Amino acid sequence: MNIERHNLVNDVPQHKEAIHHLKMNDRHFSKLFHEYHDVDDEIIRIEDGVENTADDYLESLKKKRLYLKDEMITMINKYKAA
Repeated sequence: MNIERHNLVNDVPQHKEAIHHLKMNDRHFSKLFHEYHDVDDEIIRIEDGVENTADDYLESLKKKRLYLKDEMITMINKYKAA
């Protein structure tokens, strides 16, 4: 099965430079970035059938991924506005 990855840089390529800067210079952003990709990797494994879990858990992971992305986009927008 071909599952789409939600790589942040691919999702918002217009913010590539800001993402790189924040990853290198903001510990909180870097933590969120790595957590986002860890959650995305887990979602991919579940959707590919590598791991089995309850549908509720998968749904909670997807909500967490969205929350993390929203937090990072907010940080990116604040950085770019400064």
